[in-house]
Amino acid sequence: MLWIRTWILGAKSVLLHPMRSVLTVMGIFIGVVSVIWLLAIGEGISQEAQKQIEGLGADNIIVRSIKPLNPPENSSSNFILPYGLLRDDYDKLQLTLGDYLNGALKIREMRREVRYRDRTIEGRVVGCEPAYAEVTRLEVDEGRFLEGLDNRECKNVCVLAAKVVDRLFPYENPIGRRIYLQEQQDYYHVIGTVKHREATAAIGGSLAAQEFSNDVYIPIETVRKRIGDTIIMRSGGSREGETVELNQITLRINNTQNVMRASELVKDTLNDTHGKVQDVSVVVPKELLDQAANTKTMFMVFMGFIAGISLLVGGIGIMNIMLATVTERTREIGIRRALGAKRWDIIRQFLVETMVLSVVGGLTGILAGYLCGPFIAGGKLAAEYFNPDLIAGLPEVIRNVHPTPVPASIPLAFFISVAIGVVFGIYPAIRAAQMDPIEALRHE
Repeated sequence: MLWIRTWILGAKSVLLHPMRSVLTVMGIFIGVVSVIWLLAIGEGISQEAQKQIEGLGADNIIVRSIKPLNPPENSSSNFILPYGLLRDDYDKLQLTLGDYLNGALKIREMRREVRYRDRTIEGRVVGCEPAYAEVTRLEVDEGRFLEGLDNRECKNVCVLAAKVVDRLFPYENPIGRRIYLQEQQDYYHVIGTVKHREATAAIGGSLAAQEFSNDVYIPIETVRKRIGDTIIMRSGGSREGETVELNQITLRINNTQNVMRASELVKDTLNDTHGKVQDVSVVVPKELLDQAANTKTMFMVFMGFIAGISLLVGGIGIMNIMLATVTERTREIGIRRALGAKRWDIIRQFLVETMVLSVVGGLTGILAGYLCGPFIAGGKLAAEYFNPDLIAGLPEVIRNVHPTPVPASIPLAFFISVAIGVVFGIYPAIRAAQMDPIEALRHE
């Protein structure tokens, strides 16, 4: 009963100075909102990054061809550069990994101008096998994906990505139509289309972000027979070329526990033929996921520390206001002591007032914390309207981020706000309780 009366009295004392109380509460409010929002944004960024890495497959090992900084000396001519993965590498890796391997996928990629009637698009031609759709998580929209027979017979067939369909076939069904590859002067029959697929993550210089929106998928044996390994590019009066047998080999490991061991075998196998030139890179998504989890923990701690500073500033504001309140109410304290109030009663009264301020700030901060998602979404819409180039220049992981409130941050922020109220209210309360009643009564 005594505590209830104390809380009622504390609330009334706070309401006697509404403007001052609101400004004091704002310090705690901003601190709590900062904790919830910063952790939510950090969690959203982390989840988006992990989702993109997971798109590569946690049980996969990806080997990519990269253009070497120091070209090999055995170039077939002065302007044609041979580099990257070989078909022999594909056979060696299958033989070396043995029981670890659940499947292997070879891929050849190149940029080509794709045309249908008077419509043209700069696309990425991907020579692949039927398992490519499963490994990269492509979903067929219409028709079918490539099959083994298409590959064995080197058929002139293709499957189109969603954006290619929108650009080349805005008003008609592409199934059964023929598209034209400008450089090869060759036609390919459309046998299927796939749904839109989000891009995968870019991993430093080892793996560029994989965009699937402008893809044209054709059998890899068709690429080998009709297009070949050598590509010559002409620009102005000069020309340059490259010979690449395979751009990527994706190795599917039978168990995620074997991924790291298998990756070491892959590196050792490729080091014999590519170690001097360094024209291949090995990417292990599982290793990247582990690194991302560790980075997430460090990032969240850092963000929490920054937000905690806001709460600390709010606590200092509470202490400042309560010290001023003690000075203003010196005569009131003297009267209460003269009427029999003990020092603990004075301490309890001022502590309750600081707790009222911190609890109100904490509760309103939590309510505002749940508005993080709509606020960020509104901010992105406004930025896209006033400065679309700024949004377009941001990394995809930032553009697509959806703040996700961390469940633990809600009670944590509230507990810290109340604790700060108590800690920063103790000194003013003790100072009030230690006043000499006689001197307090004389105060004007």
